[in-house]
Amino acid sequence: MVELNEKPLLAFNASDLADGVDDCEEKFPRFGPLLATKLSGFCNRKLLFKRLPILHWLPKYERSYVIEDVVAGLSVGLTVIPQGIAFAVMANLEPQYGLYSAFMGCFTYCVFGSCKDLTIGPTAIMALMVQMYIAGLGADFVVLLTFLSGCIIFLLGILNLGFLVQFISMPVTAGFTSAAAITIATGQLKALLGLPGRSNEFVGSWINLFKHYNETNTWDAALGFTTIIVLLALRQLRNVRGKWSVAGKYIALSRNAIVVIGGASLAYYFASSRSEPFSLTGTVTPGLPPVKLPPFSTVLNNQTLTFPEMTSKLGSSIIALPLIAILETVAIVKAFSKGKSMDATQEMIALGLCNIVGSFVSSMPVTGSFTRSAVNNNSGVRTPLGGIATGVLVLLSLGLLTNTFYYIPKAVLAGVMIAAMFFMVEFHAAAEIWRTKKIDIIPFIVTLVACLLLGLEYGMVIGIVLNICFVLYMTSRPSIEQAVFRTNSGIEAMIVKPDQSLIYSSVEYLKHEIIKMVDKSQVHAVVIDGTNISYVDSTAAKILSSTVEELAIRQCAVWLWNWNRAVKCTLLRLDRELFYKLFKVGDLEELPKQVCI
Repeated sequence: MVELNEKPLLAFNASDLADGVDDCEEKFPRFGPLLATKLSGFCNRKLLFKRLPILHWLPKYERSYVIEDVVAGLSVGLTVIPQGIAFAVMANLEPQYGLYSAFMGCFTYCVFGSCKDLTIGPTAIMALMVQMYIAGLGADFVVLLTFLSGCIIFLLGILNLGFLVQFISMPVTAGFTSAAAITIATGQLKALLGLPGRSNEFVGSWINLFKHYNETNTWDAALGFTTIIVLLALRQLRNVRGKWSVAGKYIALSRNAIVVIGGASLAYYFASSRSEPFSLTGTVTPGLPPVKLPPFSTVLNNQTLTFPEMTSKLGSSIIALPLIAILETVAIVKAFSKGKSMDATQEMIALGLCNIVGSFVSSMPVTGSFTRSAVNNNSGVRTPLGGIATGVLVLLSLGLLTNTFYYIPKAVLAGVMIAAMFFMVEFHAAAEIWRTKKIDIIPFIVTLVACLLLGLEYGMVIGIVLNICFVLYMTSRPSIEQAVFRTNSGIEAMIVKPDQSLIYSSVEYLKHEIIKMVDKSQVHAVVIDGTNISYVDSTAAKILSSTVEELAIRQCAVWLWNWNRAVKCTLLRLDRELFYKLFKVGDLEELPKQVCI
């Protein structure tokens, strides 16, 4: 029991509300002025610079940046060319579609993007999603999906809904990224070993491996594992110090191009000897892609499909791909922002435009690439202008080098992708989560396992829902401080102090705990400290009213102590007669004298 000093307590009176019930009335928001304010912002200079970041950095561009941006752009280009071909093959598309996807995003992001390190283009996760949803439907469906995904992402950006990504927590993101890396790596086992089969999903890939392991192509397996070993060895050259440090750095950055050129040269040597021991990429259509509208109708199995019929076949991919693309891009920008604030809305606008414009050159869905963004950053890029060099290099390769792509072994492309996935599995994130807050390992593990067993899109949804359930549970169980003191009249009373605002999910718990405490302690007065209560909703107000009435049946008085004006007004609008006399204000030591039964 706590004994408190006795001083006068200030009662809540009419002066707090400036005379009259009308002063407690809540005015409905006026949407007209709010809308006018928002619309006026569409035409000002500040928004123009915000939505066109190139206007901000281009006037400050220095000549010394050119070499660094070009070197970084070329390094990214040497990485994206073999990756683009590999991603197209993974998506069950012809190899050239990976290159069609690798240049327009670079040009568009240079104008609308706000992160100098981010590179937009084909990624393993997008290729996997395309393969899962559109395998066998044809390239027209992929290009249409690119256009629709871009429109959805752009619309979400225009509606300023970038804040929605804040509901995706770090454990869920880490679990999704790790599961995607594992799924992609296992999906490449068949190409690495020269096995038949089409599945790129985690479970399907392992089933296919166990069914056909006795059909392993020894040449493909040897070349694939050699590719992985060489890539990991070349990656270590970036740590070389001394006079070879610069050469080591650029060899490490160009390692994907080196192994692809080496593998293609080896395959060409065998082909010239009239031997083809490796599974090859095959013919890559030469030349630049035609610039045309996305296909809003197509022919499938000798039947002409209209736009509604095509979208019907695309199904949930129209929603799943944009969300995954946004998640991947925002996560990369966060990683490279180094603690600086980022504009998720602008990144969504830029990503949407990259997909929309890309669909006019037969691109598959694109998003930010963590691997190539890391190459960009390590190469010392200074501005988004480095993307121009990347795009130009891809265009040159489409115009001049497509004949050589025929000889690229599939095992080499599989090795490139598997080696990249090693560093996307976020073991460090799992260790960090466990060290920081052990319970957060649950959404990480659930997201990881669900993505592997059920698919990436379902696993992501399950992880997000689970994380939201955690948050809702915590908000529905406020911490309640309790103390018992003796009033001026010698009667024991209890003070209760919740640590957060009261809404429909938490107020029932507070009522239950108060009544349980009263029944246990047999006190004759309850003082609810509202210091931490800044908001109550209508449900909370109604349940507080029933709490007062139920305690009255138990011959227990209730006082509402130190509640702010906005909360008082909410309660008074519900039942002024009941609540008006219950409000008290003052210091803790002043309370006992005024609480009289």
